[in-house]
Order: sequence, then structure tokens, then C-alpha cells
Amino acid sequence: MSSTIPVSRDAFDSPGKVTGRDLTNPPPKNTVRRSPLADRVFGWAALAAALLTMGLLFGILASLVVGAWPAITEYGLGFLTNSVWDPVKNEYGGLVMIYGTIATSFIAVVIAVPVSFGIALFLTELSPAWLKRPLGTAIELLAAVPSIVYGMWGLMVFGPILASYVQQPLQNLFADTPYLGALVSGPPVGIGILSAGIILAIMIIPFIASVMRDVFDVTPVLLKESAYGLGSTTWEVVSKVVLPYTKAGVVGGIMLGLGRAIGETMAVTFVIGNFNQLDSLSLFQAANSITSALANEFAEAGEGLHQAALIYLGLVLFFITFVVLSLSKLLLAQLRKNEGSKT
Repeated sequence: MSSTIPVSRDAFDSPGKVTGRDLTNPPPKNTVRRSPLADRVFGWAALAAALLTMGLLFGILASLVVGAWPAITEYGLGFLTNSVWDPVKNEYGGLVMIYGTIATSFIAVVIAVPVSFGIALFLTELSPAWLKRPLGTAIELLAAVPSIVYGMWGLMVFGPILASYVQQPLQNLFADTPYLGALVSGPPVGIGILSAGIILAIMIIPFIASVMRDVFDVTPVLLKESAYGLGSTTWEVVSKVVLPYTKAGVVGGIMLGLGRAIGETMAVTFVIGNFNQLDSLSLFQAANSITSALANEFAEAGEGLHQAALIYLGLVLFFITFVVLSLSKLLLAQLRKNEGSKT
């Protein structure tokens, strides 16, 4: 059995033609202008920008180490576990500030992530078309409110409400309960770690919700419609399709909010109490954070151990941020590694 391939007769009409293409008159070679020099200049500029960023990062780190070196040589790693902060006696320890920073940031993330996820889910899957744009704009406008406004509102408005309607009822309810009673002990005055954590949560919700909404929107409609066509519910589509597809963006949004919470200064300074002692692990206790200590004391700190100890706190804050970023990268790598392991 043989087969033939039909060939147009025009292909053999002239010796310079094959299948209709005129080889005697080829298309011009320089139809697209190329500039190797411009490409090299662009590559050099991009490399210079990357190197400049890395240089600034290492420069900041080096300046922190140099400024904190007197406190590092004096206290070493014991600075991280010492809770005494007494400028009069020239004795410094950063445990209270470190604990306050981590505790308030943790409370903020625990509150903000579920709320932000609910906002993003509503805006992308459940909201009517007429409400989606104004509601999304209103949430994004919360990010434009200055932090000092949040701090003043937290001190004068939110603090008394928290003391009367949250702290006092919780103390009455869990006063005799082991462990929980210790967490809610202390004077219910509306300032402290819990108050600062809630204010931070309100501040970072717009950032996390906006990122989650944007990454949810980039999920291909075909994937979601296919899941709905198979009978999936809205929650199943979000948990089985949207979240696996956008997990990198979701984790990035959470890390963005956490970084904002760790580095916030003025709002925390207003409501955390600025108390440099750690009497208990109560959430109602007034405490301090690294950023608040730097804002309150750095301008008046004299040269020597006091200033070096404050810079040491800044170095610790830098290290905390680096650890958080590294953990997020490891989490993303583990999530990618587990892709396809369950079938």
C-alpha cells in the first residue's frame, strides 16, 4: 500500500520557488532591530541594583553590629535572657522587649489571618458585584490610616471598651481556672500585650486581605468552574483548588502582615504600657516591645552601654525578622515538595 503527498504545481513553475516561497527574494534580515549594547547596559543596571540592595542590607547589619558591640562584649547572649532593664544602674537585658514583640505579633497574626481570609473569600467568591469594589476599596483605605491615629484611638477609645467588656468578664470567668487564670490576671486597665496585639491585628488586616484577594483572583476560572461542575461546594473549591494554587501568595501576604506587626512602633507605644518588667505571662500585663523601647529611649540615651544596648535590641529585631522570613521560605519549599504526594 502506497500513499502520495499532493504537491502544488506552483512549486515547480520556476526554479527559485518551492511551495510558494520565493527564495530568490528572501525577506529582509533586519526586520527586528537588535541592540546588543542596550541589552548589556540593561543587564549591568539590573545587576547594579541587586548588588546595591545587598550592599545596603549588609551595611545596615554591619552598622548594627558595630554599634551594639560594647553591649555584645559586656552581656553576650545573656542579654536575651536577662529581664532587668535599669539605666540608673547601667544594667540591661532585652527579655521583656523581645517577649513583648513576639507576643503582640503572634496575637496580631492569630486574629488577622482568619479575618483576612474571610474578607478575601467573601470578595472573590460570595460578594455581589455591586458590593465588591466599594468594600474592597474601604478595606484598602484602612492601610492608609497613620499608625499614630490607631495608637490614639486604641488608648482613648478601644482601651476602656476592652477593659470593661472583655478583660473584666474574662477575669470573672477564668479567675479560678488553672493556667487560663494566669493568662487573664492583672489589672484590667485596657492597656498591655492583648490590647497592643489587637491594635496590630486591625492594622495588618488590610495588607493580608488585599494580598489574599489579589492572589485568589488570579486562580484560573476554568479550574473553579470545573470543581463546581463536579458538585463541589464553595468551601471545597477554595480549600482544594484556590488555596493550593495560590499558597505562595497567601504565605507571602501573611509574612507581609507579620513584618508590619513586628516593626510597628507608634501604635504599640501608645497601648502596650511601656513597662520594663516581666512579673507574669498575663496578656493583660503592661509590657514593652523593641520598637517602643527604641522610640522612647534612644533620643535620650547617652553614649556607652545604654545606647549600645538599644542598638543590640535593634540587631535582635533584625534577626527576628530574618528568622521569620527564613521560616516562610522553608514552609513554601515544604509545600512545593509535598505537591502531588497525595493522590
